[in-house]
Amino acid sequence: MKSLVILISGRGSNMQALLEAGFQADRITVISNNPNATGLEIARKYSAETIVIDHRTFPDRQTFDTALAEKIDACQPKLIALAGFMRILSDRFVQRYQGRLMNIHPSLLPAFPGLGTHARALQEGIRIHGCTVHFVTAQLDHGPIVIQAAIPVLPSDTEETLATRVLQQEHRIYPQAVRWFMEDQIRLNENRVEVIDSSVREIALYSPGLPE
Repeated sequence: MKSLVILISGRGSNMQALLEAGFQADRITVISNNPNATGLEIARKYSAETIVIDHRTFPDRQTFDTALAEKIDACQPKLIALAGFMRILSDRFVQRYQGRLMNIHPSLLPAFPGLGTHARALQEGIRIHGCTVHFVTAQLDHGPIVIQAAIPVLPSDTEETLATRVLQQEHRIYPQAVRWFMEDQIRLNENRVEVIDSSVREIALYSPGLPE
């Protein structure tokens, strides 16, 4: 059964990008820990099943994770995709879905894990920034990398403009990564992700650009 579960906490723009991708899935379920998440209404417009598990009604993280896992298991998912899910998951939860739990992060990991990635990138004066889709491990914002997208950091960039341009790339690569997984085009080789039958073009991105 090719079932997909998407976890959100807010609007879920990456969730929307996944729903618009038109995967050949038997079932797509969107689960939110926030009953007021605007992404829930968006999900319903795409005919996705929605479930709310309000983390504030649970005494601790472990109890919430147990309830969340029960809902996920009832969907029998092939893949669980985090799309702006603002909860730190317990090690036990991550281990339960190891190899089936995917996340997108707004930086070129392993650079800038955690929050505030765009501000930190500008503070460090880096020339190239981007986003990463990876399998989730117990270590925050680490795990085997599936795909990355890079963009140049422009002299005029602010945190907001950089975030907007990175988000555009997130909406491109996350659906691709999920599609690869759902169609069995990905295999894990130790800590490396191999994409089966995927052609790789040799492209160099220079920032600042080099003269011809």
